[in-house]
Amino acid sequence: MALLLSCQSVAKSFHQRELFTGITLGIYDEERIGLIGPNGSGKSTFLKILAGLEPEDSGQLTRRRDLKLGYVAQQDIFPEGATPRSVLLEALAPEHLDEQERHTKTEILLTRIGFTQSDDPAVTLSGGWQKRLAIARALIREPNLLLLDEPTNHLDLEGVLWLEKMLANPRDVGVPNFACVVVSHDRYFLDNLTTRIVEINRAFPEGFYSVPGSYSDFLIRREEFMAARETQQQALQSHVKKEIAWLRRGPKARRGKSKSRIEDAHQAIGNLAELKGRNTAFAASAKIEFSATERKTNKLLVAHNISKTLGDKKLFAGLNLILTPGMRLGVLGENGSGKSTLLRVLNDALPPDTGNIKRASDLRTVFFDQARQQVRQDVTLRTALSPSSDTVIYQDQPMHVNSWAKRFLFTYEQLDLPVSALSGGEQARILIANLMLTKADILILDEPTNDLDIPSLEVLEESLEEFPGAIVLVTHDRYMLDRLSTELLALDGGGAGSTAMYTDFVQWQNGQDARRQAQAKAQSAKNAASNSTQNSADSPRVAQNNGDSTPTPAVPPSKKKLSYMEQREFAVIEDKVVAAEQVVEQLQKEMEAAVNNPAAARKLEAICGKLHDAQEQVQQLYARWQELESKRG
Repeated sequence: MALLLSCQSVAKSFHQRELFTGITLGIYDEERIGLIGPNGSGKSTFLKILAGLEPEDSGQLTRRRDLKLGYVAQQDIFPEGATPRSVLLEALAPEHLDEQERHTKTEILLTRIGFTQSDDPAVTLSGGWQKRLAIARALIREPNLLLLDEPTNHLDLEGVLWLEKMLANPRDVGVPNFACVVVSHDRYFLDNLTTRIVEINRAFPEGFYSVPGSYSDFLIRREEFMAARETQQQALQSHVKKEIAWLRRGPKARRGKSKSRIEDAHQAIGNLAELKGRNTAFAASAKIEFSATERKTNKLLVAHNISKTLGDKKLFAGLNLILTPGMRLGVLGENGSGKSTLLRVLNDALPPDTGNIKRASDLRTVFFDQARQQVRQDVTLRTALSPSSDTVIYQDQPMHVNSWAKRFLFTYEQLDLPVSALSGGEQARILIANLMLTKADILILDEPTNDLDIPSLEVLEESLEEFPGAIVLVTHDRYMLDRLSTELLALDGGGAGSTAMYTDFVQWQNGQDARRQAQAKAQSAKNAASNSTQNSADSPRVAQNNGDSTPTPAVPPSKKKLSYMEQREFAVIEDKVVAAEQVVEQLQKEMEAAVNNPAAARKLEAICGKLHDAQEQVQQLYARWQELESKRG
């Protein structure tokens, strides 16, 4: 593989704080590198250095002479009044193409990315579609190397799956293959996509650790590395213990001993201290534990027949929901489908248009806002963690702000830094720290995983698993959804306001696949019917006589390739599909009723089994329909 870019001993500091040092690696053609590391380790800064947007403090960066770079930042910024079409046309301005070529390339990419309203203002797009536009802006110049900083943060699950497939097969959107470096904490995304993982972490002797393969391969290799380091520490500890005993014998006992041994002993003591520090850094993680009221009420919140419409779009309607202690409800849906709105309705920040919500008396909720508006940017970290004094009260016990900050992996030196100087993940930890100070019956969490590093994600998941109250969770992190959710609520997103309940992420994904197949088949059948009607109109069976007494014979119809039995099967298969889809719809309603009715919960397993079989039946019918359509020509 051809070398695109290499860096030699690259180092960078920020606010007199060393981010990383000694990073040496090469990036090769068509590699897909996942860049991970703790919050504040400098991943975004390193990506900007690779992109040439920020200088390195020391070291050397070498790029291939004809290298074409694309960079997608965490925050998507577009010119005022810009539209998706104008953004892409502007991106092509330096390419020296004629006007026709620019417009052709733009229209092709807009279509393949999925933009239907390409002349709407970019600022009115949802966060997910703004992210797609930012990626398209980088792709249209056909880069050799694409650098993406947390691209999954504002994408819904459909968007994440699209990005995963596109990065693995760029030609699907009409772009030549390229290498990419992606900063991400999405573990499924990393596992499915990457050909190499690089972790920036001062706990490693070289400041980083690079492993070829997937994220799973990386975890295995890092575990082996850490085990070897632990063994090394034990051996060095034993050696140092002997040397300290020797040093304590006093000058008289050591008179005949070598001076170099004394120096070696002190060197070993220093090495042990450094190794201990690095091994401790590996084990360090934020201590996240939400406080619960331990209320014994069975029904914390009951929503009956609630609906909400914004503008002319119905987000959800006829929704019935019961939140009970121990319930962990994941909410799914496309960007703009109403997930955040639903959370605000449940949190009593917005009223439902219809229906009612009954809350237990003195119900306490904790709300995590994905916009993080609760975190002030103009104060220091110390003030953000403890606004009124140097002490916080956690689980009825006082704790000094220094200890509280340390619990979330902040150092003493960071306490007087402005919040605006902290990374996105560090700011997310501030918000989680503040929410932990409030006892709650229900946790309502809107994208709490954005920007969190992987160790923090794992600790957050453990804390949520142990929380005894109810949880309502919106996240695009498929691993967290799989691990935590006891059930999933999917919002339609198409403006119909329909909802459906699923038992797990895999069942939801199967349902989405079946829906897409149904839409594709319906469109195919519609197109076939339209073409048939058009052909009948354009090709009359009997031509004009042109004065001849003998009429021109009718044009014979094209010969079908279906057998007699297959023709009979084809005549009724559409009705069978409709009937099978009605069965699926009915079972989904029954499952939702069982989920919301504790007395019927024992029926849930049987209903889920029937639903799975019904969905498979729909898929089989569509496959057979396609087979007959193809054979029929």
